[in-house]
Amino acid sequence: MDGSVKIHPSAFVSEKSHVGEGTCVWQNCNIMDGVKIGKNCKLGANVFIESGVVIGNQVKIKNNIAIYSGVICEDDVFLGTNCVFTNVVNPRSFINRKAEFKQTVVKKGATIGANATVICGHDIGRYALVGAGAVVTRDVPDYGLVLGNPARLKGYVCKCGTTLGAEGQALKCPVCGNQYKLGKDRIKVIKEA
Repeated sequence: MDGSVKIHPSAFVSEKSHVGEGTCVWQNCNIMDGVKIGKNCKLGANVFIESGVVIGNQVKIKNNIAIYSGVICEDDVFLGTNCVFTNVVNPRSFINRKAEFKQTVVKKGATIGANATVICGHDIGRYALVGAGAVVTRDVPDYGLVLGNPARLKGYVCKCGTTLGAEGQALKCPVCGNQYKLGKDRIKVIKEA
């Protein structure tokens, strides 16, 4: 591993994993064989990452999160404390279902709030925001804001995370100046400031 990687003495990082330069792995983390973690990531305490998981660059993974095989987090993703991922729809301890693992992709810049649950096989769109405690049971669109159990689309957010207005309007983010056009269940970036 690169000399700029910081690993707490209580953490276990498999020699068969890859951890990118500038990444920090804090106490009691477990990084299993075949995990790929990009550059400048921050892994909080008690993070478990199972074999085959791919983590992009500049990803922040807060405390007490388990990321199971089948999950891919692209660059600039934020995972809030205690959020949960699954990888099998109908698990049983006495039946091996590793061949049934479903992939979940958390796309660039997305945020998953604290204590949210993502049921496997559903993607989180670019710059989407999953509210704290939400239970994701379907795909979340790019820039989508989902809340509740089950998570429902409540609106859209800017790349910077600011909530945007109603469908059909051309919108300018009051914080960063990005401009969007909202349509039926999708958003289009008109101009980035």
